[in-house]
Amino acid sequence: MQGDPLRRFKADIFQALAHPTRIAILEFLGKGELSAGALMEKLGMEQANVSQHLAVLRAKRIVANRKAGNQVFYSVQDPIIGEVLSLMRTYCRARLKETLGMLGETRKAVRVR
Repeated sequence: MQGDPLRRFKADIFQALAHPTRIAILEFLGKGELSAGALMEKLGMEQANVSQHLAVLRAKRIVANRKAGNQVFYSVQDPIIGEVLSLMRTYCRARLKETLGMLGETRKAVRVR
């Protein structure tokens, strides 16, 4: 099971996505190409930190980069990654609604006592 190359590939992609900063980067890039400086500004982070996250995303070919003069611009390699993030948002909202519903039922039960 562990040696299945497709499962390993999927796990590697999810591992690359498994950080809030990298998700934020992808959400920003989902709206269009941005320079490294613009990403730093939007994230409110230092260059070294943003560069590390971008390196992870580049290594997994999730983002692409191009140089223009002394600037580096980043973009999402395949827009389907935005769909993956959108599906995760939908999944999280559904779980949150479910949890809030259970909490509401618990509160009603406590009031009835």
